[in-house]
Amino acid sequence: MFKKAVEAKAQQRLSGADRKKLKRTIRYRFPRASDADIDALLPPKAEITVSKFQNRVLVYGVEGGYPLFFDVDGRGSEIYPTVFALWKLPDLLPSFMLKGGEVSRFVIGGADLMFPGISVPVAGLDSFSAGEPWAVKVPGNPAPIAVGSTTMSSAEALKAGLRGKALRIMHYYRDLLWQSVEGHYVPNPGFLEDVVVEDPSFLASNQPSDSSEGATCESDVPESCINNENTEGSIDVNDSISDAFAASTQNDYEKSAKEITTDDFALKSANVADTKSDIDLSSLSIEDVDSHLDRCLLQALHTTVKDKDLPIPGSTLWSNHVLPCRPSGITLDIKKSSHKKLSKWLQAKSSTGLIAVKEDKYKKEAMLVSVNRGHPEYIQFKPEKRPVEKVDQVGDAAASSESRSQKALEVVEAYKSSVHVNPIFASVGADTGKLYLASEATDIVFKYIEKENLVKQTNKAIVVLDATLCDALFKGAIKKGSAYPTEIHKKDLSATFVSRMQAHHIVTRGSESVVRKGALKTVQIMTERRQGNKKVTKVSGLETFLIDAEALASELQKKFACSTTVAELPGKKGLEVLIQGGVIDDVARHLLEQYGIPKRYIEVLDKTRK
Repeated sequence: MFKKAVEAKAQQRLSGADRKKLKRTIRYRFPRASDADIDALLPPKAEITVSKFQNRVLVYGVEGGYPLFFDVDGRGSEIYPTVFALWKLPDLLPSFMLKGGEVSRFVIGGADLMFPGISVPVAGLDSFSAGEPWAVKVPGNPAPIAVGSTTMSSAEALKAGLRGKALRIMHYYRDLLWQSVEGHYVPNPGFLEDVVVEDPSFLASNQPSDSSEGATCESDVPESCINNENTEGSIDVNDSISDAFAASTQNDYEKSAKEITTDDFALKSANVADTKSDIDLSSLSIEDVDSHLDRCLLQALHTTVKDKDLPIPGSTLWSNHVLPCRPSGITLDIKKSSHKKLSKWLQAKSSTGLIAVKEDKYKKEAMLVSVNRGHPEYIQFKPEKRPVEKVDQVGDAAASSESRSQKALEVVEAYKSSVHVNPIFASVGADTGKLYLASEATDIVFKYIEKENLVKQTNKAIVVLDATLCDALFKGAIKKGSAYPTEIHKKDLSATFVSRMQAHHIVTRGSESVVRKGALKTVQIMTERRQGNKKVTKVSGLETFLIDAEALASELQKKFACSTTVAELPGKKGLEVLIQGGVIDDVARHLLEQYGIPKRYIEVLDKTRK
């Protein structure tokens, strides 16, 4: 991320509204941080600056101090703390502990972190999801040396045999963001004094160096990957350093991984049976890899790919269906096959008639459209029974169900006493300031009828109206000159009485609940054209159903692979999510399936259709 020198286009102070938005984003992105922690990093009375770079990265910091956070895409969806912030709050992020200095040498050289380089505690690693921000630490020092994003979830890591890349490093000690402090920031002498360092020699002993005395790894790093140190003592890393370091690190990891058993990698959140050590793909020929790919695809088509789920993206087919079907001890890599790319492999299988594949013109991705279950290859293949994978799938389903339950929406209609029906409530001693369900309100009016003995003796289904009940039901609703009714049928009484009360709605999502007076405002989804004949989809009214506009924008950005922004509604209260492209139907489906908003509360308007 900060390997190339990129100059900031502009630097400015944040306004009060932008400060609050930044703190909300940090609070949402880093749930471990308390309000006191955030105030310690971004003091309420201090000026906060933002530096805008040409690669769209935003760097936030206190004016005259160190950079504390950086935003990768400039939208707040991928914001990370710097090592300066992590030295202030070492536990702001969950962290991976390295095995030692030989691994840290590559991490602070710009290489991504691989699973075999992580030191696994006896209790196992904490569970994690793909795309989560994690820090990197070394033994004996609580101060993190790097920060990055996880490349896969803990469940996917287990299925892959805990091989490959664990963390995509975004920022590390002594990268160009670090070096920019000397030239563009005024150091705060008290900053480093707050950092508790158990091993003060760490920074000196683990930094990359051209001299053999400073090397901490047994294997030499190619000189072509490291330039000589500059006069300021900082390291200039070229464009190819990440790949070179990653390749060298992977080779060292492969050697050490052979001595590690599966039990060492047990995660706290999953119980997985012992598996055999992975087979190195380098020992397999291209024909063997192709054969494994074909068998895994057929196994997935027989067991997990259902016709009702089609079409599905090729990436989903690969990660959720093909990879879980690989044999125990085998690690699949499409690049090791003769096809080299997932799309080419799917097109090749489509040419045989086994499956039908079509490219999504919007997402530019191959989609599995249909499966020919009468194809000879499909008929001749006998799927294997895999109880271990079945357990994993049940666990994934349970996790998915739990995730959906956290977003479950409940809308309840309730009613409050009004001036029309207050005498009825007062007569039976009911609370006029309380909310009632329709059934509870009906019980109150029938309690009044029983008390006043208003049931007609000759016909028990008819209620005779006295003056109080007649006014409660019809006063102001009868046209002038028309006679007031003297009796009402019981089946009409409930609806008439409830309609004379004040309508409210209780909206509950998870542990959060709110009462809305009157009819619920609908979520409005509208698509319109802008300059250049480009479509944009707008979503408003999300506050009604307790939906965070910023979180929804981030979800839709990843789901539709398009840009999204959040803006205030002009002249109104509330926020509006703007999505690039005409995705009106997809957004409505997402709100219905993921957030549980009933169809009657979703209003769709497509202004681009003639």
